Amino acid sequence: MRFFKPYSLNLSGSLLDVDAPIVMGILNVTPDSFYSGSRYDNEKSIRGRARQILDEGGKIIDIGGYSSRPDAEDVAEEEEWRRLAFGLRAVRDELPDAIISVDTFRASVAERCVGEFGANIVNDISAGCLDERMMPAVARMKVPYVMMHMRGNPHTMSGMTDYENVVADMLQYFGRKIKEAAYAGIADIIIDPGFGFSKTLEQNYELLGHLEDLRVLDLPLLVGVSRKSMIYRLLESSPEKSLNGTTAVNTIALLKGASILRVHDVREAVEAINIVEKCG
Repeated sequence: MRFFKPYSLNLSGSLLDVDAPIVMGILNVTPDSFYSGSRYDNEKSIRGRARQILDEGGKIIDIGGYSSRPDAEDVAEEEEWRRLAFGLRAVRDELPDAIISVDTFRASVAERCVGEFGANIVNDISAGCLDERMMPAVARMKVPYVMMHMRGNPHTMSGMTDYENVVADMLQYFGRKIKEAAYAGIADIIIDPGFGFSKTLEQNYELLGHLEDLRVLDLPLLVGVSRKSMIYRLLESSPEKSLNGTTAVNTIALLKGASILRVHDVREAVEAINIVEKCG
């Protein structure tokens, strides 16, 4: 049984109707992302990656300038903006009409990305917890908002895994955050359970096993497990050797209601969606 529910997103006045799951391709303009294959640091490679994402069937390009892997170095706001501006400019020059998501937890950075480069979606790993100005800013910009579940920040999250029940805690968390976002005036909300963020290996798989429980929130569900440690640690492998495991987890997520797959390997994720859709 599948739990996907069609939805629509208002992208700056243009309505995107989604009647089947879609793929968000990762484009990191960072030097320290956990998967070396996702780092792009020059205009030619950024343009090529953006084109690849769309050519392989991706619908959204997610650009990030701050690595959120555990123990990653902090990045000053101006440096994050410099990286994102460089990436956004290259992508907009190559693909003026592409749907771009900007991965940041800083309201001022998000506002500049939307205002100066027309970013279409804000993807916030902290759901406003790391910058109280974020939700009001997103509401003013009138863009869809991805809110992720995380405790603490990328430097402290690994030690904040003391849940009585990770799924129940997440439902309570999103219940609060959805109300907060609605009160701020955000119209389009996407939820991300935050696989790998403030969760142990066992908790990640407990969450995956009960992912369909999140459909009670009645919102699009983004799943980002691509080449993460929950896969390569279980399989005693590495990020570079985790494509097969990623496809397996993505397929499970699709069967349990995922609306958006955030991935490094776009073609394989699109193929997984096509196969699941064929099964009805």
